[in-house]
Amino acid sequence: MTSVGTRSTFVRRPHREKDISACGLIGFINRDGRRVSGEPIIRAIINMHDRGNGLGGGFAAYGIYPEFKDAYALHLMYDEENAIAETERLVRSRLNVAHAEAIPVFPTGTVREHPEFRRYFTYVPDSVTMDHDDYVVRLVMEINVRIDGAFVVSSGRNMGAFKGVGYPEDLAQFFRLDEYEAYLWTAHNRFPTNTPGWWGGAHPFTILDWSIVHNGEISSYGINRRYLESFGYVCTLMTDTEVVAYLFDLLVRRHRLTFEQAAMVMAPPFWEDIDRMPPEERRQATLLRQIYASAALNGPFAFLFGYNGGLIGLNDRVKLRPLVVAERGDRVYMASEESAIRTISPDLDRIAYPTAGQPVIARLYAAEEDTPANAVHSANALHSLEGEQVHGI
Repeated sequence: MTSVGTRSTFVRRPHREKDISACGLIGFINRDGRRVSGEPIIRAIINMHDRGNGLGGGFAAYGIYPEFKDAYALHLMYDEENAIAETERLVRSRLNVAHAEAIPVFPTGTVREHPEFRRYFTYVPDSVTMDHDDYVVRLVMEINVRIDGAFVVSSGRNMGAFKGVGYPEDLAQFFRLDEYEAYLWTAHNRFPTNTPGWWGGAHPFTILDWSIVHNGEISSYGINRRYLESFGYVCTLMTDTEVVAYLFDLLVRRHRLTFEQAAMVMAPPFWEDIDRMPPEERRQATLLRQIYASAALNGPFAFLFGYNGGLIGLNDRVKLRPLVVAERGDRVYMASEESAIRTISPDLDRIAYPTAGQPVIARLYAAEEDTPANAVHSANALHSLEGEQVHGI
């Protein structure tokens, strides 16, 4: 019989079972569009090995499918053959499939049991009259909700997400990421707290070209999810980060807010700070807080958003999670720890720690020259930000 004096070895106080500062994230972008293998991002995330616990890791890569750069590249994970057959029937009935194949994997000693992974390079038929991005989002939601044992991992053009249960370095070997080349990479090492560690719940979370990796906790998940459901999004992946990917799609792509405005919605300034703003800036901040109250995020967070035109970093409004940004030549890095960046780039031109609630935006040079559609206001946007200071690199 175990004595009372040694029982503390086995019975811990509940608050000790939760590490609220874990999860590691890093991303970098070559602003000139130069593609590199996954080797640097793998080495960088290994540096933050102790931020995870082996229950989730993943990567997003942009520019990896130049031969199908205009196709929607659907990455799917499956639990069973019936799910594969049903999903493929649905996909082929809604989209033109130019090519389909299994995603090459290399089972390792640490990643043995896993779902089936397949990818489909698809185009929306010319007969579809609705917005093509909306059409694909609806299909993604339908697969995730309707088909048991099938989940869409990513659905963007010329990009893909690779994720699962395990440490990120093991998953990188499993997915053979050193064989891919991308101009933008993000990586995540997960330490799940309030949500389960399972293959679909690993980061990054994606919709269309957007991908997100996250360190923190979204305590407003319930109201954010209900708000998104009113616009047709359905959260099925059992983790709070999913709402942030869909919010970004809603705010930037559908409502045509700028990145800076979307950041102000998700990490809104305190009212006392709004009161001290210049009149027009105060008016915009007030409108955003009033109109998008249900899209505001509560809780500590640091995010990296990837998209085909760039990389965005954002902290919560009091910076309860670490985020560091650095430059070396044409490459911009964003990470939880400076040490992860210096692992792959010891000599940096510049390093900075972003202001709480202010986005850091690193765009491709080509995207700056060809003003991206998702940075242009529609006629009913709040107002033009042209000429105002942009928080970015």
